[in-house]
Amino acid sequence: MRQFLKTILTLTIMATATSTMAQKATTEKTTFHRQTSVQTNIKADTKVIWALLTNAADYPRWNSTVISIEGNIKPGEKIRLKSTLDPKRTFKLKIKEFEAEKRLVWGDGKGKRVYTLTNNGNGTVTFSMNEKIGGLMFPMYAKYIPPFDRSFETFAADLKKEAEKIMETK
Repeated sequence: MRQFLKTILTLTIMATATSTMAQKATTEKTTFHRQTSVQTNIKADTKVIWALLTNAADYPRWNSTVISIEGNIKPGEKIRLKSTLDPKRTFKLKIKEFEAEKRLVWGDGKGKRVYTLTNNGNGTVTFSMNEKIGGLMFPMYAKYIPPFDRSFETFAADLKKEAEKIMETK
């Protein structure tokens, strides 16, 4: 009986730990593009998650993958992003789509990142992040671009942690 309870407790702890993490990121590669995706379920309102995703100046506080974002995350605006993946480079991006509490897209001529929020109707939101980069010249510079998988997993986990922490205080 004692071993049985110990096994149940271990399985419960493992299930709880797994449910708090983002799913593993996936990357699809072809000759002319690379696409990385991740998603996670977050116990929070879409308003809370959206507020985090659209407050550029606040990103470095809650997201360990972002060094800084200058500018406003609003329709048609331009932002300047510094990432921990390449701290010496500043990415100049344009907000291409902005559907409040549902979809945000930013990018440049080489690619775009899409954030999607899906309200599951049960107190959770599925957060998805997808980035596709490429083009005709992609094979010439692809080897210089680091993998995004770990960074995407960390981004999603940081967002989940911060949104759920905010919800706990409400």
